[in-house]
Amino acid sequence: MRADRTLTPAEIDAFGAALDELRQRHVADLGQADARYIRRVRAVKRALEVAGRTLLLFGWFPLTWLPGTLLLALAKILENMELGHNIMHGQYDWMNDPEFNGQRYEWDIAGPSDFWRHTHNHIHHTYTNIIGKDDDVGYGLARLFPEQRWKPHHRWQPLWVFLQAVLFQYAVAIQDLRLERVFKGRPEKAWPKKWRVFKHKVARQWLKDYLVWPLLGLITGAGWAVLAGNAVANLLRNLWTFTVIFCGHFTEKAAVFPPSVLKDESRGHWYLRQLQGSSNMTGGPLFHIMTGNLSHQIEHHLFPDLPARRYAAIAVEVRALCERYGQTYNTGTMWGQFSTVVTRIWRYRRPDLQVAAAA
Repeated sequence: MRADRTLTPAEIDAFGAALDELRQRHVADLGQADARYIRRVRAVKRALEVAGRTLLLFGWFPLTWLPGTLLLALAKILENMELGHNIMHGQYDWMNDPEFNGQRYEWDIAGPSDFWRHTHNHIHHTYTNIIGKDDDVGYGLARLFPEQRWKPHHRWQPLWVFLQAVLFQYAVAIQDLRLERVFKGRPEKAWPKKWRVFKHKVARQWLKDYLVWPLLGLITGAGWAVLAGNAVANLLRNLWTFTVIFCGHFTEKAAVFPPSVLKDESRGHWYLRQLQGSSNMTGGPLFHIMTGNLSHQIEHHLFPDLPARRYAAIAVEVRALCERYGQTYNTGTMWGQFSTVVTRIWRYRRPDLQVAAAA
């Protein structure tokens, strides 16, 4: 549970002003170091993918298949986390480079980028952890907080969440399709168009990973090895992304809010909501890169359009502000945070653990 000090209106305004000032300092400092960084990440991702796919063409040999699969998985993780997610937040729009434009970038996973920009950039970051507003609270599948209304399918949510983790790129991809409305016979007007876009993107991903590259593998007699390597690489990326995302939002000290918080919400209140609904993870520089710096989920929610490479430095000042204003800075190891997520998944499958969201 959180133990935050209740702030006065003046303190909330001061807290917000301090974070605004921190943001402006980093905006003013954006430059070549940030551009070099993201271009290097892109180059490393491309090199990892070429190396991984090349090794897989040698077949099932342990010294080629396993490293090839792992390198391809690393490339897919970098593409998903540090490139796609962060670029689409507009973190590098100031470069005026079409390849790093947040509105044009199309990432290498099943979900169309336009879907993600709507469900994540707009809905999630606007209504962070607000019950009934933020679709990311349980992703419409799991009950992770007692404030969520219990439904019969929650009894089996450990199984549903496991399947969601294995197929995480598809769980994210279908969010904007609003399938619950389709099942109720009330699809959105844009449903037919969205469905076509979704099918086209999934077909393109499957064509690349499960047809074109395995067919190339037939030339070297490694068709099945390439197919299996691609499938395992996608699985590893899904499991890693799922773990990072759930550790950033659904740990023991993460808070949720009723829709009433939106009434007359000031900038300072918005910052507090981002802080209280987020969780960080500790680790070294490589760990942070592989999470897309979402190991600094607090800083990402506070400043989603700042280059994520800056979050580690920003975190020092954010933590100091939290101490000054008596606010919990929720951080811990990945496995420590994930253990509390698992506890939530298990605990709130029960209907008797429930409180009113308005409370």
